[in-house]
Amino acid sequence: MAKASGKANNKTNGSGSGDVVMRNFEKRLERLEELGEQIRKTDIPLDEALKSFEEGIRLARALEKDLEKVESRVEILMNSAEAEESESPELELFETED
Repeated sequence: MAKASGKANNKTNGSGSGDVVMRNFEKRLERLEELGEQIRKTDIPLDEALKSFEEGIRLARALEKDLEKVESRVEILMNSAEAEESESPELELFETED
């Protein structure tokens, strides 16, 4: 499996909790890659391969949930940006009386 590259660029700036979330995600992704490499070895005992596979499935499901959360956040940000663009700016400083 390909290694994750550009880790520092994947972090969110100005958000300490975002950095932690990304680091945890990257650590779990690296662990999943390690498990995949272990399973591919021909000299690994079947019980170890099964344990690695089970751990990999749990990690993959957790990573998938994290990606869904990120997708949801991106959609919210994109929708709010579109809403802001479509709103017409208020040009009058005071209400006019008709």
